[in-house]
Amino acid sequence: DVQLVESGGGSVQAGGSLRLSCAVSEYTDRTYCLGWFRQVPGKEREEVASLWTGSSRTDYASSVKGRFSVSEDRAKATVFLQMDKLNGDDTAMYYCAARFHVSYCLPIGQTPFGAYIWGRGTQVTVS
Repeated sequence: DVQLVESGGGSVQAGGSLRLSCAVSEYTDRTYCLGWFRQVPGKEREEVASLWTGSSRTDYASSVKGRFSVSEDRAKATVFLQMDKLNGDDTAMYYCAARFHVSYCLPIGQTPFGAYIWGRGTQVTVS
């Protein structure tokens, strides 16, 4: 089975940066849609970025546009979320999730959560 493992979370001061990684097993030579999501307890999970792997096609939520960027190391089947100019509103559990057997990523926030395979998440705390 495909597995997604996030890493890179931690605590950072406001204005700082973090880079999250999402390692995807078994899909080093295929294209798929990879989304980054975040969730604060008591609030709905929010998609913040997506990448159609093997391309430069990305999409971002308005709340992170210009501050976050998503990229990949295809040889390592790893997708990154670079987060800059972090603020307290960015504090959340961050998840990566993948959709396979599709031809493209839908616009941010339009794919049902059940359509994804999920990682377990990594906590980001901005103080």
